[in-house]
Amino acid sequence: MVISLEEIYANIKDVILLDEEFSFDKEKYHMQDIIDLQPIHFCGKIEKDSNEEIVLRGKLSGTMTILDSISLEEVNYQFSSEIEENLEDFLEKNKNTIDILEILWQNIVLEVPLRYTEVTDYSKYSGDGWKLMSEEELKYKNNPFRALLENEKEE
Repeated sequence: MVISLEEIYANIKDVILLDEEFSFDKEKYHMQDIIDLQPIHFCGKIEKDSNEEIVLRGKLSGTMTILDSISLEEVNYQFSSEIEENLEDFLEKNKNTIDILEILWQNIVLEVPLRYTEVTDYSKYSGDGWKLMSEEELKYKNNPFRALLENEKEE
């Protein structure tokens, strides 16, 4: 998404409004924990701030498919984030255009959760001598690690 900044530099416009939907190629995100990435929506603006620097502000939202941390099944994870980036760091010298896709991509990568689960029934996740417990079970049931948990809270 290449955007010309000539009108802002020439003070013809104060703001460039953006309301776009875009997609990334699978090659872009196949090395991340993202399995699939549906079209992303960005609504925002490019403007000069009080320091006369060019700034990108807006809201980025979309849905990515990732693996559930417990079941390892594919799940859809909706994300939304506010962006405020100084474009001066991304501008090439003597260029009056900028491709903001790389900036948006960096913000999407930040939204990938380290752990995410939609599992609510932990009973089917057990084995010989072990079982997966919810936080509530860990706190309130006969837990052999209760003393450790209470010591951790005291510290």
